[in-house]
Amino acid sequence: MRWVLTGVLGLAALALAAAVLVMGLDLRRLDQAEAAGKEALAAARAVAPDLLSYNYRTIEQDLERAAEHTTGELTKHYRELRNGPFAGQRRAEQKVQQTTVVRAAVERAGPDRVEVLVFVDMGIATGGRQEFRQNRARLVMVREDARWLVAELSTLIGKA
Repeated sequence: MRWVLTGVLGLAALALAAAVLVMGLDLRRLDQAEAAGKEALAAARAVAPDLLSYNYRTIEQDLERAAEHTTGELTKHYRELRNGPFAGQRRAEQKVQQTTVVRAAVERAGPDRVEVLVFVDMGIATGGRQEFRQNRARLVMVREDARWLVAELSTLIGKA
């Protein structure tokens, strides 16, 4: 009878040890996600104005600067904007778009991928007309090497 009790207690101890191990690993993953969220949030706040602002006088340089904060298909998209009709249309319209981040928050976070929602104020000048808009954008931030880059960008208007 004693060996049955010892066996049951041993199994209970193993189950408890396994539960502690699983909880420890889960806590580690959550800590990594929280740290990644803070880093990516700061990066998103810093790069959002470059991604969403331009001046018709310097549009090629503005779009190239924006592309430097991106990765994958989004980089390709910004380079196409720079070399395509978008830049010419903005020059013809004499359009300036200046974006300021008002608020930002993490929607989802993992160790290497974080979704950030940014609320922005946009000042838009076209020719002699000026307007002000409030907008929001979702930036999917991914860690590449030691740097957070934007892999996806979507706004109320649509995906970029």
